[in-house]
Amino acid sequence: MATKVAVVSLGCAKNLVDSEVMLGTLARSGFLVVEEPSQAEVIVVNTCGFIAAAKEESINTILELAQFKAQGNCRVLIAAGCLAQKYRAELSADVPELDAIIGTGEVAHIAEVARQALGGNRVEQVGIPSYLYDHTSPRLRITPKYSAYVKVAEGCDNCCSYCVIPQMRGAFRSRSMESIVTEVKELALSGVKEIMLIAQDTTRYGQDRYSEYKLPELIRQLAPIDGIEWIRLLYCYPSHFTQELIDTMASEPKVCKYLDLPLQHADNQVLKEMYRRGNIDEIEALIGKLRVAMPDMALRTTFIVGFPGETEAQFSNLLNFVRRIRFDRVGVFTYSQEEGTPAGERLDQLDQTVKEARQDRLMSLQTEIAAQLNSTWLGKTVQVLIEAETGDPDRPYVGRTERDAPEIDGQVYVSGSGLKVGDMVQVYISETETYDLMGEAAQ
Repeated sequence: MATKVAVVSLGCAKNLVDSEVMLGTLARSGFLVVEEPSQAEVIVVNTCGFIAAAKEESINTILELAQFKAQGNCRVLIAAGCLAQKYRAELSADVPELDAIIGTGEVAHIAEVARQALGGNRVEQVGIPSYLYDHTSPRLRITPKYSAYVKVAEGCDNCCSYCVIPQMRGAFRSRSMESIVTEVKELALSGVKEIMLIAQDTTRYGQDRYSEYKLPELIRQLAPIDGIEWIRLLYCYPSHFTQELIDTMASEPKVCKYLDLPLQHADNQVLKEMYRRGNIDEIEALIGKLRVAMPDMALRTTFIVGFPGETEAQFSNLLNFVRRIRFDRVGVFTYSQEEGTPAGERLDQLDQTVKEARQDRLMSLQTEIAAQLNSTWLGKTVQVLIEAETGDPDRPYVGRTERDAPEIDGQVYVSGSGLKVGDMVQVYISETETYDLMGEAAQ
């Protein structure tokens, strides 16, 4: 009888792709994949280690699932992913419940590691990450049938002063364009309508492999694929954004008029100390070009508040920038002091209460802006991808527009009948909230 295995995926969408490849690898190797960890004989926790809160969640999840070794079916508990990559020694010493620890570069070896652990061996397989999945990699998707993430590159060379991703994911490395195109064609044949292109630094795609930025050409090769209706770009580093990419996004109807452009701050001195390339004038010029080319574009960004030494004046520069630019979506993180980073070694760390107060002030401002911008959609008709039935007789369906990425942005609650999950329908917007919309499906 096949050994039952479950994978619990934590953290970002990039980690989720790794989890899907591990699931595919395990299934191809004869394991029986189950959804519930309580039923599994092998449990893999694909951890996140980006910031302190993510590390805490990963540890708590491992300890929670370890209970199934004493009270359930679990014979082997494996830690994979970013936390395992950076903190192998600590996990090995402090979490004896773990039977194996594998790094981010060992995704393809998950089945053999599981078998070694089932045989009674304690396995620790963590090296310099160099693995890069491709179209031939087995992959068992756990996203909805109509939507899929496609990782175009792995790793990062930006080395921001606060960030541990290069230590966890290795150097930047792009997949071949042919591999990505082949994968997307296969996804389209399986019913995928929306592909989301991701990497640690998506706009840099191709520079290492082809000596030039190739994201515009990749988009042009993906757009003609039958069945694909939305192409969404996530994690786009601003300093690698070219005019060619702007023109390609604006001219290609399948590209979602949506951009995830993580900026992290809006004070030039703070940006310099973060080791971020570019300055605020350049960022504002880029946003201006994007909005001229795509007036209805939804612009999402993320900021870090409470960076070491951040003054009230520097934080005010960030507030004023957000007031001026009026982003559609903003995520705000309090600075997390990470071991092994230049920022983490600084002595001018801010008190957590100061960080949280600044987070609250910025999010309060953004909430007002988001509500105002969302209200402009009242009375308009938008295309909505239906994602679920709600059970609410007044609004029985919920979905997203091209202006909303899954799980992190707003939703559209839809009245109507006869709709199916995965349908794309026209919806007349009759009501708005801060982030969500309500409307009626066209009959």
